[in-house]
Amino acid sequence: MSTERKTPAAGGRPAGGPRGGGPMGGMGGAPGAKPMDFTGSLKRFAGVMRPERVRVVLLTLCGIVSVALTVIGPKILGDATNVIFAGAVGAGLPAGATVDQVVAGLRETGNDTQADLLASMPGLVPGQGVDFDRLGQILLWVLAIYVGAFLFGWLQARIMTIAVQNTMRRLRDDVEAKLHRIPLSYVDKQAKGEILSRVTNDIDNVAQSTTQTLAQLVTSVLTVIGVLGMMFWISWVLALVALVTVPLSVVLTMQIAKRSQPQFVAQWAATGRLNAHVEEMFTGHALVKVYGRQEDAAAKFGVENEALYDASRRSQFISGTMQPSMGFLANLNYVIVAVVGGLRVASGQLSLGDVQAFIQYSRQFTQPLTQIASMMNLLQSGVASAERVFELLDAPEQDPDPADPRRPEHVRGRVAFEDVSFSYDPETPLIEHLDLVAEPGQTIAIVGPTGAGKTTLVNLLMRFYEVNEGRITLDGVDSRAMTRDDLRSRIGMVLQDTWLFKGTIEENLRYGVRDGASVGEADFLAATRATHVDPFVRTLPDGYATVLDDEATALSAGEKQLLTIARAFLADPEILVLDEATSSVDTRTEVLVQQAMNALRANRTSFVIAHRLSTIRDADTIVVMEHGQIVEQGDHDTLLAAGGAYARLYASQFSAPVAEEEDVVAGPAGA
Repeated sequence: MSTERKTPAAGGRPAGGPRGGGPMGGMGGAPGAKPMDFTGSLKRFAGVMRPERVRVVLLTLCGIVSVALTVIGPKILGDATNVIFAGAVGAGLPAGATVDQVVAGLRETGNDTQADLLASMPGLVPGQGVDFDRLGQILLWVLAIYVGAFLFGWLQARIMTIAVQNTMRRLRDDVEAKLHRIPLSYVDKQAKGEILSRVTNDIDNVAQSTTQTLAQLVTSVLTVIGVLGMMFWISWVLALVALVTVPLSVVLTMQIAKRSQPQFVAQWAATGRLNAHVEEMFTGHALVKVYGRQEDAAAKFGVENEALYDASRRSQFISGTMQPSMGFLANLNYVIVAVVGGLRVASGQLSLGDVQAFIQYSRQFTQPLTQIASMMNLLQSGVASAERVFELLDAPEQDPDPADPRRPEHVRGRVAFEDVSFSYDPETPLIEHLDLVAEPGQTIAIVGPTGAGKTTLVNLLMRFYEVNEGRITLDGVDSRAMTRDDLRSRIGMVLQDTWLFKGTIEENLRYGVRDGASVGEADFLAATRATHVDPFVRTLPDGYATVLDDEATALSAGEKQLLTIARAFLADPEILVLDEATSSVDTRTEVLVQQAMNALRANRTSFVIAHRLSTIRDADTIVVMEHGQIVEQGDHDTLLAAGGAYARLYASQFSAPVAEEEDVVAGPAGA
């Protein structure tokens, strides 16, 4: 996996690449593929399946029984051939004579070849035709054997399916748990589609490949062993002849696998990049159309699609040559065995039934070799996907919570940044030795130009990122001494980018309610009315039972923002973080929401990140940041009177429009 670090922008958030999936809207890029450790990844996957070892043993035993019965079948069926052949020949011989007499008579007349053939023929009785009773018994035995082989094969497949699906369930659980342990910095550096591809496509491919190869691989190996034993039992000479093509098969398989494996790695890496692009273009579909970038998006899709096509074509073509190549060697083996076997039957060294059984065994011997060869492309593809999943599981994790966590005895909401230093990149300092105190119930407004580090402070407060130096305390307790869940359960957030999941409006609103807490109908309606959610929800056909899709396309941007504000109301946190929370609502609604927020902020510590300075005039303390540093702090009137950075920001928002208006008015008069 690529470990390239993105260079932070001036504001500190990682910049460049597709939009990431972090709460603060980080950025990331698709990772590159590295050479695969096929053997190591295969061993690791075997370790993942270790909890299913009992089932693996059972399916192996079922495979042994099924293969044993299948292997015995041709030998017994050869006896049926001998009965038919002996009956057909015996019917043409004089009745009452013995086989020895018939053979002696043939030798006296110089028919030694025919004499050798009759002498080696089992069950031959001169003057007697086919023994149908004996033939019927043999065929019944063959039927019972093949039915038994089928039943044990079916049981093997059933056990195998359970073992594989249990393994995939645990693997998905491990990935889900891992996604909750990886830091936001990792998510910010990855394209969402790339991570989704590993969680969905790659795991599905591992499951499919394992299902199609595990039992078949066990059966094929056992079949090769069993068939080889029967071949040597019938005729070691023919067995050695049949083994002539095996070294060629092994060399051919290894060479093809060696060339196809890198292509499978490239194929699944290209799949991840294509998924990332499609997901990005789908979520930003409206903007793509607004800026007329359809052709650019289609062109990039074409590039990624072509890369996937090339990698898939190469991998499938190279691995696809394996089966026809093995089929050619199998046919060559069949011809050799048939010719040599026919000569040995003619010389009386083998019976016709044994040669028939041996030819069947030779086909059974090459068939599993061909199957193993044809499974190599599936196996390689599955291992390539497994390694991509393992790369995600091996991603660096956030520092674990303390073993003996602390928590404030009484949460009042005092937050202190004490000599805090932080940077996304060690070579690019961002925040250095910052001190900031928010007393209980205070509203701290954080303002500054884009890239000043405002959102970074919130990232550090929420422990999405860890400080490099210094500490952040909540009522005197270092936030790193608390569990993340305990810390974050006391903080409510409303972000500029709204997030709503697929479900009813009421389910979305109650999402922030703490576990174990209950919100009655009266409190629920009070919160929705205070945030002006109730009026527009009442106009919907199903009201609060209205089902939203994951993009909430049925609502406007302002309505979605109001829902997230109401969700924060219902969470009833001790600390509020409002990151441009009113940026998507109209001016009239903004005034109403500001009034509701003022009521919500009562007796709560609030951090408000704002660009529109009109929304934070009543803040207790306004913190002005530039380049990661606090350059000014104080209330609105004090900072305006100081004539510093805040006054310049304020003037840029309010004085310029006034001056422009005066110019417009004065223009016609001068004319």
